[in-house]
Amino acid sequence: MPNVEGRPRPGSRAVVAFAVSVGALVLAADRPPPAPIDPATLPPNVILIVTDDQTYDSLPSHPAAMPWLQSQISDPEGRWLWFPRAFLSTPLCCPSRATILTGGYAHHTGVEGNGDGANFDESDTLATRLDDAGYETALIGKYLNEYPWARGPYIPRGWDRWVAKRNTDKGTTYESYDLIDQGVPLFVGDYPGGYATDRLGRYAVDFVRAQPSVRPYFLYFAPSAPHAPWIPARRDRGRFAGVPVPTAPRRAINSVRGAPPWVRDLRPIDDRFAVQLRRWRRREAETLLSLDDTLRRIVDTVRARGELRRTVIIFMTDNGWSFGQHRWVGKRCPYDPCIRTPLAIRSPWVGASTVDQLVTNVDIAPTIAALAGATAPMHDGLSLAPLITGDTTREIPRDGILIEWAGDTEVPPWQGVRTPNFAYIETEGGWVELYDVGGALGPPDPWQLHNRALDPRFAGVRDELAARLADLLGAGQPHG
Repeated sequence: MPNVEGRPRPGSRAVVAFAVSVGALVLAADRPPPAPIDPATLPPNVILIVTDDQTYDSLPSHPAAMPWLQSQISDPEGRWLWFPRAFLSTPLCCPSRATILTGGYAHHTGVEGNGDGANFDESDTLATRLDDAGYETALIGKYLNEYPWARGPYIPRGWDRWVAKRNTDKGTTYESYDLIDQGVPLFVGDYPGGYATDRLGRYAVDFVRAQPSVRPYFLYFAPSAPHAPWIPARRDRGRFAGVPVPTAPRRAINSVRGAPPWVRDLRPIDDRFAVQLRRWRRREAETLLSLDDTLRRIVDTVRARGELRRTVIIFMTDNGWSFGQHRWVGKRCPYDPCIRTPLAIRSPWVGASTVDQLVTNVDIAPTIAALAGATAPMHDGLSLAPLITGDTTREIPRDGILIEWAGDTEVPPWQGVRTPNFAYIETEGGWVELYDVGGALGPPDPWQLHNRALDPRFAGVRDELAARLADLLGAGQPHG
């Protein structure tokens, strides 16, 4: 018999979770009410949308993916800022999400792989800082991999509204999955209206609708889309059959010249698999359609409340995805398909523009904290608030960003620096790669095909970036 929407799983854990959540409400009721606030003096609401494994070239040029959001970004009368030089410090879900919630590199958060989520320090995060600053906070969607780590269906500190997907082997990414809703475990079956992106989107819209105008809110909306296996909503399946999708040229797909051993050992991608990769890319685009609908509904809800003039909306992904470049399919690689993110920010204060600033996910927490009048837990990133508020008196100095991966059985550890023009990578075992992506000293190399690490003409650049990498690894403050 299918589960009814919102029905708790049978067994004592649901009862225990309900008791825990009721106890939390009693404790909350004991706290003194906040002092009255003039809405005109409130800091901005912040909505952060973090997708799961989205390719960076799915926006804004993809002809199929997310048509509503693309229309907003391309509208010269709109207020969306587009960041074409946005990167991810560690291209994997759990480390990236820990970074987003702290402003710290993976080697500072202690979350360096998907199995490290239990190491995350939940006592001091962006949520606790904003909650202390008077924000109503909500997480709806994916938290950290393997949550709740056999701790029971708990709610981490700092979150007032909590609807988190569980990572279990009992369900799928999009249909028949587990949620923890305010401390109560639920199972969502395969039924109309249960599709994960749509269901989570309704939670997000309901949260926005329920907010009083006398308190700012922070909504962290983290759907599973477009994570593999790329299952679109039923209404969207087949929408892009036969539609051209961004595809790396064959020389980029199978080029391993100058690459480290782990890349050279990968099997070449033949014609049959190349066709499959294009099918997956179409399904990724179809999977993003429901997310596009959800994002539009959230923004429409904010608009209907008359609050777009004091709401900042940030759209990004946790890591990219390589559909075959350098024979690699997936994430964790040091190349652009893995480490780049589509990043768009809607500002209440400035008009639409393309911002060439070099940015990274390490900047998200300090940016949101600065907008809220707070500080981020860790100090590895830079605040982008001046760009969002139009403060031209403050510069954001940066000549390179750190990228890193701690390694696993498939991809060895690597570290590097990405600048507007160059990608510098050091892989365990002494292998060095240097790509002139922007064409600073020669022809542009956007597909990272020509390793210039041993080219005498690039010796100065190599030495400079090696020193910059050492500086970045030694910089930062683990705790604020």
